[in-house]
Amino acid sequence: MAAPTTLPSALADAVRDESSLRRFLHGLPGVDQVGVEQRAAGLGTRSIKKASKMQAIDTAISMVDLTTLEGADTPGKVRSLAAKARRPDPERPDVPKVAAVCVYPDMVKTAADELKGTGINVASVATAFPSGRSTLEIKLADTRFAVEQGATEVDMVIDRGAFLSGRYGLVFDEIVRVKEACGDAHLKVILETGELVTYDNVRRASWLALLAGGDFIKTSTGKVQPAATLPVTHVMLQAVRDWHTQTGELRGVKPAGGIRTTKDAIKYLVAVHEVAGPEWLNNHLFRFGASTLLNDLLMQRRTQTDGHYSGPDYVTVD
Repeated sequence: MAAPTTLPSALADAVRDESSLRRFLHGLPGVDQVGVEQRAAGLGTRSIKKASKMQAIDTAISMVDLTTLEGADTPGKVRSLAAKARRPDPERPDVPKVAAVCVYPDMVKTAADELKGTGINVASVATAFPSGRSTLEIKLADTRFAVEQGATEVDMVIDRGAFLSGRYGLVFDEIVRVKEACGDAHLKVILETGELVTYDNVRRASWLALLAGGDFIKTSTGKVQPAATLPVTHVMLQAVRDWHTQTGELRGVKPAGGIRTTKDAIKYLVAVHEVAGPEWLNNHLFRFGASTLLNDLLMQRRTQTDGHYSGPDYVTVD
């Protein structure tokens, strides 16, 4: 095992070898399942005043990774998505642009050309997304290709089979190597929490990804159910908060899959504020992996500004 060069010295002993890593991960406090689910449910009932709701909607729009990850993706579809990323509501220039456009590696160049100079990131899934079932050499080649094509962010998937069978060192080393292959691009580590079964596993996988150098920890590929849930996101927010407490470093969280409504997005923003802290309420540290969510945010924003409901015909449907 080789520790990333950025690992704080206070945690270097945790990754000295496989047994040290196992001891550290299994020494983490267990997650109170009832407690975390009750707290998530409680925060989800918070009422938001109109002025705050408008601010929350704009904040959520600015955090969206506008995504298309289908076998039928075409350059034309990616160009259309990039246009929507730049001007989510063409009739309302005050609407914030989104955080990133996320595509497969072979579509990165198209997205990068369309978004050049906008400040919108180009994210690419890599490492044999969504299964992660391939050799390390192919995963690294996948990552390097995406970055060479212009990706500023890479969303990798961990080997869930290795993690669930306790081969933590293998998972750790893969993340370290992919991080190196990213160069200056930020790395989001997808845990695929729907396959991790328990909250304790989510906490361990979160810390494993942070120890290995992940800039973000991400819930899901969106291809497995359940995808993002509020309780799971709570556990991950606790991990980045505790990481910051121990190291002084800020790392991000990205729930992805199944977040479709403004009401849902606001619940997540409340959780970010209450669990991690207000420092995380920006798109450098929190993202939504979604596309249909943006349409509802735009409709609800028009409702707030116009005073009446705007139907789906007023926004472009992906």
